[in-house]
Amino acid sequence: MLSPRSVIAVCTVLACGTVLVGADTSPSIASSIAASPASGTASSSVFISDAASHVNLFIGTTNGGHTFPGATLPHGMVKVGMDTDSPGNHAGYDANPIYNATGFSQLHDDGTGGAVPLSLFKLWPFASCGKGNTFEECQTSIAGRKALRKVLHDGSPDDAAEPGYFSSNLSTNIRVELTATRRAALHRYTFPKGTKTPRIVVDITNDGQQSSTDPEMDLDPDTARVTGGAHFEASFGPGRYHAFTCVDFKGDGYDLGPPKEYGAWLGNFPVKQSVAITQLYTSFTDELGALFTFAPNENGKSWTTSILARVGVSFISSEQACANAEEDIPDFDFEGVRSASRAQWSELLGRVQVDPSDVDPEIVELFYSSMYRTHISPADYTGENPRWNSTEPYYDSFYCNWDTYRTLYSFMALHDPATFARIVRGMINIQQHEAGWLPECRGATAKHYIQGGSNGDPIVAEFFVKFHQYATDLSVSADALYQALLADAELQPPNWDLQGRQANIWKTLGYIPSDVWERSGTNSKQVSRTLEYAFDDFTISQVAKVLGRTDDAKKYAQRSENSFNVWNPNVTFPGRKDIVGFMQPRFANGVFNFTDPRHCSIHDPLMSTCFLNAQNHDGFYEGSPIVYSQYVPHDTARLVKLQGGSEKFISRLNFIFDQSYFDSTDEPSQQIPFMYHYANRPGLSTQRSRQVIAEFYNTSVNGLPGNDDSGAMGSYVAFYLAGLYPLPATRQFLLSSPYFREISFRNPVLNTTTTIRANGFRGNPKNGTGGHVFVQSVKIDGVPWKSNCFIEWDAFTNGSLIELQLSDDINASCGNGSDALPPSLSTGGYD
Repeated sequence: MLSPRSVIAVCTVLACGTVLVGADTSPSIASSIAASPASGTASSSVFISDAASHVNLFIGTTNGGHTFPGATLPHGMVKVGMDTDSPGNHAGYDANPIYNATGFSQLHDDGTGGAVPLSLFKLWPFASCGKGNTFEECQTSIAGRKALRKVLHDGSPDDAAEPGYFSSNLSTNIRVELTATRRAALHRYTFPKGTKTPRIVVDITNDGQQSSTDPEMDLDPDTARVTGGAHFEASFGPGRYHAFTCVDFKGDGYDLGPPKEYGAWLGNFPVKQSVAITQLYTSFTDELGALFTFAPNENGKSWTTSILARVGVSFISSEQACANAEEDIPDFDFEGVRSASRAQWSELLGRVQVDPSDVDPEIVELFYSSMYRTHISPADYTGENPRWNSTEPYYDSFYCNWDTYRTLYSFMALHDPATFARIVRGMINIQQHEAGWLPECRGATAKHYIQGGSNGDPIVAEFFVKFHQYATDLSVSADALYQALLADAELQPPNWDLQGRQANIWKTLGYIPSDVWERSGTNSKQVSRTLEYAFDDFTISQVAKVLGRTDDAKKYAQRSENSFNVWNPNVTFPGRKDIVGFMQPRFANGVFNFTDPRHCSIHDPLMSTCFLNAQNHDGFYEGSPIVYSQYVPHDTARLVKLQGGSEKFISRLNFIFDQSYFDSTDEPSQQIPFMYHYANRPGLSTQRSRQVIAEFYNTSVNGLPGNDDSGAMGSYVAFYLAGLYPLPATRQFLLSSPYFREISFRNPVLNTTTTIRANGFRGNPKNGTGGHVFVQSVKIDGVPWKSNCFIEWDAFTNGSLIELQLSDDINASCGNGSDALPPSLSTGGYD
């Protein structure tokens, strides 16, 4: 059942927008979301009146970023955009103009790896077909219809985009424009002047993998409505899913009338007068769809024909796809839909304000573009769950939690906890109805393969630790949330590659051994899963503590120290006797196995990869042992001791960077630049994190070093530019200097605005090295703060003014007190 939602106007001093609020949101929370400006101690300014104007959607759209530059709403189900024949078309698009456009489909994901997801129900325009321009000559298959884009003087394709809108000028002289609501897309195809036979293809079967089976399609010869659907293959898992569409057409500025010609098509063979694919000789995985010839616009002497196509999508039925389209876009108002989408994006992004003075405009663009990508996934599929009936929100495109749990939801907590709460409710609802475990990796309603631990745990724990006082108002059940966490921690699923953990042996041994084969999952990633399970248990301990479950809090905190059960103090890095001790695989009898610390790095002598492969028993996933040996985020202080104390710890970190073991393309390395904090050298963290930004991230089409991973890299960059780094499920943020003189976070649920002000700001060094950027002292609401290395969540609940005094002293410390270093479990932190 679709949960009704309302539109609330949200205004700031210089701009107004709208935000969707669930009908199940309490009145007090809804009024807080609508309120502006927020209360709180901090005084904040509106520096950016239209944050959406600072978003560059083309960052990372080539060379492996796989970002989505099409039109969507924040967390919208529909993501309508161009598909290309690029081998890197995971989000459909590629900014390299050598690749052809193949269609304009309604559903995509952002920044994923694996196989190409979604890319369903493509549309394609023809201004003419073949030498005779006949219906039968139209090359309707992907290979037959594809066309290049026009190219601008700088060599880039003639494409443009802004939040909620995408356009392209094809080499066929047809202009394509796209916009979207949550459940429907609106296309506008403008044909060359004088076009006599404007035609549009509806493609039912071609997804990103060309995996469709059991297609169905009907067309109405009088209205040109097309309904249909098919089954498609999941892109990162073993399952399949069923999706449906409903397409309607309307003349833009003229009466389109009934189609002049119509028919179903198979491959490159349109069959005039046919109305269903049952009238064709079809076989397995054929390319199928509908083709129409419409009347042109002949109003005036110099006439141009523009045709609107409204496309509804559903995972329930084609009838629901039609209802979604009719409800979301009742009047085919392209500019109205575009404007509403833009306003929603600008309001959301404008909750975070930065002072752009003395800052390179590219940094401002990088910040808001990165923040934008944190709100593409997961997608709000509420009302589109085909697997069970529920009035709770339903979110999908968790692709995957292993990528996003580290930074995405903590950034969302700063400015959009209402959406965060809906996502958490959706995750709990999945746990309650789908075999008993929180979702881990998921796409198009199908389970995908887990990359790490039960990484839904830190996501829901992050919400509860920070917003437990508001949980009831946000309709989040504390009991249901905790029971979902306990299920992950204690119950072994029938297949831990798809949900949950390898829980039984984890509870027995306290690590995942190298030499135990069970029927319910692959024997791989043993060390990295051990480290992930340990952190998952830490996050559960923090929820238990908030709930007053003292025994559980102690139990799971102790289990979180299982990280060190795979620490082998006797392994030395090849050629460096001073770097001793690494996370290593271990047999069930307690004896350590061995994996070269360089394994799966760029210096691996065997050039190994650590991706999903059941033959890989090396113990690690998408990261080397030297990187994973730095991953105990809840007890880094103990890690410092095991690695020989602060100086040796710093030396090891320097080695990781200087010898290129730091992997900017993957999440296990994300926290490493900030780890100098734990050795009382925050200046080195500041410099390393800024060097990472300078070297690996920019606003070009290849401005990402790897996949965006559903906004994981976007949130990571946004945090670095804000001068913060999170530890999920705690009330602390590691602190550095922002790239701005001032940055503020308006939190509608807390009804506060928190401002970080960098006194002594003198800009940002281009290469990230040196500069007047090191935090010398901190005041919160005018009172000296105990640490230069971290701040507490209380500063955000109170709406505080956090003042940083900057200097050029890279040797500045965390402070003089015993509690100046960031918390760790072994030093009494988190008590």
